[in-house]
Amino acid sequence: MANIHINIGSNQQREANIVGAIERLKLHFGQITLSDIFESASQGFKGEDFYNIGVNTNTELSVDEVNVILKEIEHQLGRREQSAKFSDRVIDLDLIVYDDLVDEALNLPRNDLTQYNFVAYPLCSINPTFVHPKNLQTCEQILETMKPILSYNYLDILYGE
Repeated sequence: MANIHINIGSNQQREANIVGAIERLKLHFGQITLSDIFESASQGFKGEDFYNIGVNTNTELSVDEVNVILKEIEHQLGRREQSAKFSDRVIDLDLIVYDDLVDEALNLPRNDLTQYNFVAYPLCSINPTFVHPKNLQTCEQILETMKPILSYNYLDILYGE
């Protein structure tokens, strides 16, 4: 059984799209753990601010099978196939970590984890003992080079509780 971490991001109808992604992930993976929601400015283009949330779960599916599910969910929620890397997103689901797998071709663990605070903060908030399987950095070490970002309880933001 592999422990995986998925990052969900959206800057268009953020709450509705993230809730839709979470509900679909639950259908595929069952029990999931959610981070707080992190709000950050768009990177590399001018656009609305993003919400990002991390999801931890366990699976017996392969990396390829997980990625197929993530692409299906993006498609179901209206993401276009050929959108530019730095552009507005209806929804973005990225597999960040698949157990301790290090695979350059699959970009695992995802390079964004050590480059962007909106990827690192969600993972580290729900898995503070995480150690990067490639460079052996702890969450504390990864986050010390990053600018803090706003966070909100996901229940307050997504479900108005």
